[in-house]
Amino acid sequence: MEWVEWLLSQEFRQFVLDHGLFVHILFLARLVGVTAIELIAPARTISYRSVMAYDLIGCTLVGFILVPAAEFLSARVALRAPVPEAIMALPVAATFFLYYLVGDFGAYWMHRLMHLKAVWRVHKWHHSPTTMYWLAGYRASFPQQVLFNLPWIFAYSVLGLAPWWIWLAVLSSHMLLNDWMHMNVSWRSNWLEWIFVTPRYHHIHHSDSPVHQHANFGVTFSVWDRLFGTYVNPEDVEKPVSFGIGEEVPLVRLVAGV
Repeated sequence: MEWVEWLLSQEFRQFVLDHGLFVHILFLARLVGVTAIELIAPARTISYRSVMAYDLIGCTLVGFILVPAAEFLSARVALRAPVPEAIMALPVAATFFLYYLVGDFGAYWMHRLMHLKAVWRVHKWHHSPTTMYWLAGYRASFPQQVLFNLPWIFAYSVLGLAPWWIWLAVLSSHMLLNDWMHMNVSWRSNWLEWIFVTPRYHHIHHSDSPVHQHANFGVTFSVWDRLFGTYVNPEDVEKPVSFGIGEEVPLVRLVAGV
């Protein structure tokens, strides 16, 4: 069919990029696809009607206001690494892996920083959801977004000679990774958790129990928690796990991180 051919054409791709539609199309695909996965194999029963309307509005405001503002600021204060030519000449797949390895190492320590008492307010909004599902992960205060951008901007230097589409790959992978960490799914894999953060692994971190407040900080790779003594095995945690910060804080303060 002609419309299918057009959707697969370079003309359509250019139309999407020229009009800034990539993120919108990706979000709609996530809304349908990820929600469907949660409905098929949920870890907990969720009333989507009671939570999703609020989160869709919040996610829209964050995407159009907080994210651009945080990117503007973080791009001006971030350090950028000088990268040897030998690394720049590596295949795209290798530099993409290196980007995630370096960026995730920095993200682990930035995450631990945000759980220190002096900085906790910056991160409190992210832990405020009492219902854990894929869209709950969008909650990030303005200062949190600025701080979390810094290690990834530093790591992005290794992708300097990558093809044009690598930015779309990076953007998509970060969004899907955030969805994945917070997904309400019953799927589990002990062997995968030796390498990667999984939903049940990250849900321990979101537990409202003080015991878990300083555990499972990993964002992409679980190895950092194991190396630096912050790992808690989900198998050893009593079920069910409940979420939230256990206090009422004005939304304006949560979003501002103050």
